[in-house]
Amino acid sequence: MSKVIARIKGGLGNQLFCYAAARRLALANNAELVIDDVTGFARDIYHRRYMLDRFSIPARRAVPAERLEPFGRYRRGLAKLVNNKLPFHSRRYLEQEGAAFDRRILDFKVRGALYLDGYWQSEFYFKDAADAIREDLRIIPPADEKNLILAEEIEKSPAVAIHMRWFDEPGETEGHNLAVDYYRRAVSFMETRLPSPHYFLFSDNPEAARARLSLPADRSTFISHNGGDENAFADLWLMTKCRHFIIANSTFSWWGAWLPDGKGKIVITPDVQIKGRTEWGFDGLIPADWIKI
Repeated sequence: MSKVIARIKGGLGNQLFCYAAARRLALANNAELVIDDVTGFARDIYHRRYMLDRFSIPARRAVPAERLEPFGRYRRGLAKLVNNKLPFHSRRYLEQEGAAFDRRILDFKVRGALYLDGYWQSEFYFKDAADAIREDLRIIPPADEKNLILAEEIEKSPAVAIHMRWFDEPGETEGHNLAVDYYRRAVSFMETRLPSPHYFLFSDNPEAARARLSLPADRSTFISHNGGDENAFADLWLMTKCRHFIIANSTFSWWGAWLPDGKGKIVITPDVQIKGRTEWGFDGLIPADWIKI
């Protein structure tokens, strides 16, 4: 039987993209999906770890041989060197080339074992398998009382999730951070479209977000208790309970907005081009029905 071995890496949002593209490719080829949950984190400079064990994923973990171990770093390097010289559809190690959507993967025929290595940050890589992806990515809920109570409050209100991500020290436009004006304009848009929306603000720096974003005092809640990577899934779970979304230039809130399949959902996304240690605005990233500001 053919199999797709997915190398999972990056933060939670990017891990979800790695999984979704591999899952769709496996489904399209009637192949087994295998998860490499080790090698993508062995030299992660941010000390991130595999976080997809909080989701309902029906795939097994790779054994050492499937991770190209021992001497995995060197064997992967050699596999990349050799395969990048082959025609695209003849490769057994498929490494992403650039950030933009590459439609060639949609027609790729898996023969034997295929190692998939990339972030694949586009809905187009898995749009035709969206139902299966959403089923796989059902989040196992946190068990603590605070999150469960908050989830009930969110589901009872006309909830708008706002995500403010800080890539650099807090401020309006330093480096890769979004200007606060984007959030102000997005909130103004929601105010014209929704009757008395309640805003739930998520951020990796909640105090900085609170200080810079003026929201209606009686219609806003700041989420600050799920600190650390180990609790990121809980913030994402709460985010998916919301009805509408104002996302950051972040794959984390991209998934927070994409996972709920609600009718009439409004998603506002930043219309910016960013390159560097984080990228945003490249071809294929933003679904067609999301609103760019």
